[in-house]
Amino acid sequence: MDTALIILIVAVVVVIVVLVALAARRRAATQQEEARYSASQTRDIADVAAVDANLLIAEADERAARAERERLAAEKQRFDAEAAQRDVQSMRNDADEMDPDVDTDTSVERDEETRRAPRAE
Repeated sequence: MDTALIILIVAVVVVIVVLVALAARRRAATQQEEARYSASQTRDIADVAAVDANLLIAEADERAARAERERLAAEKQRFDAEAAQRDVQSMRNDADEMDPDVDTDTSVERDEETRRAPRAE
């Protein structure tokens, strides 16, 4: 009976070891599946965040383009205004030269003082 008892105990131990090994393998597989799911969720969140970031970049680029258009429009407006001032001054000079009552020497000095006056920015 001693041999049968030893064989029975060894068989029970082997069965227990096999069951523990199977349980450990199943637990490892479950943990791997949970890790895959968690990684998938994180990737999905990252994809959404990337779309949001790309949208913000596009909006910033659009805003910068609008600002550049405004800057160019302001520059053109200033150029046009300065051209109009030159035209006005030219017309005044022509009028002064036509007018016999205007001394063109003092008129030229007055024009130079006007040009040297600081401009309002």
